[in-house]
Amino acid sequence: MTYPLFLTRLLIRTGLARWLPGVRRSLGNGGAFLRYYSDRLLAAPHAEFRAAADFGELQEPDGIDLALDAPRFETGLRSLTLPARPAVRGSPPAGLPELREAVAGKVFAEHDLTVNPSEQVHITQGSSGALSVVLDAFVNPGDRVVFFDPTNPFYHLAARQRRARLRWVPTFVEGGRVRFRLDQLANALRRARLLVLADPVNPTGAVFTAEDLEQIAWWAEHHDVLIFHDEALARFRYEGERLPLGELAASRSRTLLAGSVSKGHGQASLRVGWLSGHRQLIHPCTVTATLQSAIVPTVCQQLALAALKQDETTFRPILASFESRRRYVRERLAGMGLQPAWPAGAFFFWVPVSQFGLTGREFAARLLREKKVLVSPGELFGPSGTGHIRLSYAADDGRLREGLTRLTDFVRSLQGATVRPLTV
Repeated sequence: MTYPLFLTRLLIRTGLARWLPGVRRSLGNGGAFLRYYSDRLLAAPHAEFRAAADFGELQEPDGIDLALDAPRFETGLRSLTLPARPAVRGSPPAGLPELREAVAGKVFAEHDLTVNPSEQVHITQGSSGALSVVLDAFVNPGDRVVFFDPTNPFYHLAARQRRARLRWVPTFVEGGRVRFRLDQLANALRRARLLVLADPVNPTGAVFTAEDLEQIAWWAEHHDVLIFHDEALARFRYEGERLPLGELAASRSRTLLAGSVSKGHGQASLRVGWLSGHRQLIHPCTVTATLQSAIVPTVCQQLALAALKQDETTFRPILASFESRRRYVRERLAGMGLQPAWPAGAFFFWVPVSQFGLTGREFAARLLREKKVLVSPGELFGPSGTGHIRLSYAADDGRLREGLTRLTDFVRSLQGATVRPLTV
């Protein structure tokens, strides 16, 4: 709904809401059912959800999906199998003890943080489920939630559904690194409840430097703001050293670290993620998730445990393959005359397309219609996304090459001149 909640309620009670153009576009003939909707559902950004759905699934049988949010590994990771004697009982609310122990070990190895698996780890329905639990546990309607722009669409849509007040910190990419102004960060954090960040960033693939994370931690402590730190893409980091959060004393007690097996382990279908942090922050998350019945199926947790137990060396050839794709896609895009931001992580390119006189949504819609190639319009990712698209190189090599060839033809038609494709 685009109206204040009190006005929305009035329109529903009078029966006028069902005739509003925006309602009819979003709900079709379902406007008569608005009277059953909760306040949270009424506050949800229905138009944005619909826009995301339009570019969320490829229907064409001969289409090419270059909008993938998670990779599909061809080699390297063996098929996961359940234990010889799978558990017959359901999982505890916080997750299987052995999976929480594995997560605690991962946090210690990567961040030099000692985490008690029984009190400081909670298993969630992916990293998006982790953010949902955090928002419900700590954010009230009207509270300020801060995002770096651009960011994962789910982040700000979920916050808007909970009637949070969004604050944006503009960013740009420089040499694969996230750049932003400290005064804008400090202003956004005033009277805020939560800061949400991902490293690497979806959609730009940029990474945060150690000094910037130190500044973020300092300002969050200064304004007493919780931090949701999403590391779902952390395994896909090609440049720049990761800063162990154990070195950020200012943020240890206020940071909720999230991760998942969806992207880094190629197991998106399991929908298994986690939260770790101070026990006085994790306990409210467990209570919230339990009341929501957001319990992750035991079999999925067992498979996630198998993924986390795999030898790290099995991932090295996969990372090398994605590093090669990154350079290949950059060269192909440059050959089209496009100038994307250079990603130091993840598997995305953030590509400006405003030079064609099109918005990101218009470019993506035409590309899908004319060439059957799906990319993500930049408008989904925040205020700065207009005039951009996000291109994913998580598809298999054959589809990636074909998709880029079709994109080359499409760009050539927009430019009205020959674009010489790269010879490989």
